[in-house]
Order: sequence, then C-alpha cells, then structure tokens
Amino acid sequence: MTRAVIAEDEPLLREALSRLLGEAWPELDVIAECENGADALDAIAAQQPDVAFLDIRMPGLSGLEVAAAAAEASPATQVVFTTAYDQYAIDAFERGAIDYLLKPITVERLAATIERLKRRATAGQAARGDLVLLLRELAQGAAQAGAAPPLTWITAGTGRETRLIMVDDVAYFRADHKYTVAMTADGEALLRKPIRELLEQLDPAVFKQIHRSTIVNLKAIASIVRDDSGKGTVRLKQRPETLTVSQPFMVLFRNM
Repeated sequence: MTRAVIAEDEPLLREALSRLLGEAWPELDVIAECENGADALDAIAAQQPDVAFLDIRMPGLSGLEVAAAAAEASPATQVVFTTAYDQYAIDAFERGAIDYLLKPITVERLAATIERLKRRATAGQAARGDLVLLLRELAQGAAQAGAAPPLTWITAGTGRETRLIMVDDVAYFRADHKYTVAMTADGEALLRKPIRELLEQLDPAVFKQIHRSTIVNLKAIASIVRDDSGKGTVRLKQRPETLTVSQPFMVLFRNM
C-alpha cells in the first residue's frame, strides 16, 4: 500500500484533501496529517512515506523548506506541493517535473496528479534533481516578489522592564507555552509572541529551527556534535547550556 503524509495548516483544507484522496486513491494510506512544517518533517523522517503533500505556506518551516530537508531525510519520497494562486510559483511548477495542486483542489487535477505519482513510483523516479532546481527557482521568485524584510530588533519583557533587543544579540529562542523566550549573553527576556509566528519574521539565513520549540542563531553556535541516534547537540559561544537538535533538523546543518 502507498503511504502518504499531508501537511496543511488549515484544518478544513487538510480534512478536504484527505477526503478527496480517500475517494480518488482508495489504496493510499495517509499515515500522518500535520498542521505545520516541523511536524511534517518529523513525520517524513520517521515514516519514510512514498508521497508527501506539502502546503507551501505553513507556520515555522514552509513546505519548500520541508521538501529541501526531506530530500536528504527521505530521498525516495515524492513531493506534491499545494498552493493558492501565486504566479511565480505556478510558472516554476509548469516548467518542472514536480507536481502541484492549486487550491481549491479539483477532482480532475488530483486524479491527473495521482496518475503521474503512480507512473513515477513504478519507474522508481523521485525527481530529486528537479526538486532541487525548483526550490532554487522558487527562492529567486520570492526574492523578486519582494518579501518583507526580516526583524532587526524586538521588544521583550524582563520583570517589569521592557527591553529593546537587537535580533543579532539573541543566541536562541525557545517556546514557552504561547509565548517565546529570547536568550542572550546577558540573560533571558519574554516575547508575547508564539515561536511559530516569530520564525516567519526572522532571517532564514541566520536563524534555524533545530527543534519544534527552539530556534538558534547560527552566528552564536560554537560547534555541533552528532550522536549515534542521529540527533545533535549545539554548543554556544556565549552561553553555558547546550541545545538539542532533533534528528529531522540535522539535515539543515549538513554543510556546517
């Protein structure tokens, strides 16, 4: 039986896609339905599904970032992106061999996508090279479309005091229920913002999610050590504690 992971942050759209797949592809086993990129990457790395349906825009890790990491963690997994209308993305998909489903998803488009997935599975094709090229083109398109600039400073509370903190001074962020704690060389401060929302506003070239509850500043890392289980440990330059890198996120540091 073919196994699949669905990643979509909107519950109604996630349920609708699962229902449509059940009707159009009865032999498909949906082994995980995820509401964010971190959970999707965890599921793909652990379950090694045949197919991953990834929403491009999700909290935390985007579908594109999940796909890039999954290419290392589960290279045989075929990827299908789901997206609302976004012309630079649609143009890139049309020129490549990676499938996409345009929201709202139609039965006809889904059926055509399923047939292509089945053909590629029979031929043993994962289209990894096409995926790498597509991700590069989409990144360039996003830059040309003019994304909002990343945060350069934040306001955070320490007791009764509100501090202005430069983002570059933060060694890492960790989730604290519905808020986020910023850890600097001088101590910690509380942001009244969930870590998922914060991640979307940080510079992705500098800040990386290493655990579903931790974002680290790459400039603050002294070293990364991988253990026998595939997890990692981050040592920081200006703080004594170490940070755990969960196994799916280790692929993000393969060039370090």
